Amino acid sequence: MRLDKYLKVSRIIKRRSVANEACDAGRVTVNGKIAKAGLDVKEGDVVEIRFGDKTTKFEILQVKEVVRKEDTNQMYKML
Repeated sequence: MRLDKYLKVSRIIKRRSVANEACDAGRVTVNGKIAKAGLDVKEGDVVEIRFGDKTTKFEILQVKEVVRKEDTNQMYKML
């Protein structure tokens, strides 16, 4: 699954366009490397997002196309 779509489906970022812009600006890293929006993510990847002074780091546990709102917290683990 594409990185920008994963961020939207998992509800880490509300809109896919915002996730795409964050990737294009170089604010998102996957496994320590700056990631583009089209990067394929898989289980076990560590993603870090920087917005201003705030940094969010998490590990991907599941990659699913469709997820109910209540089940999104099972898709990743905060680090």
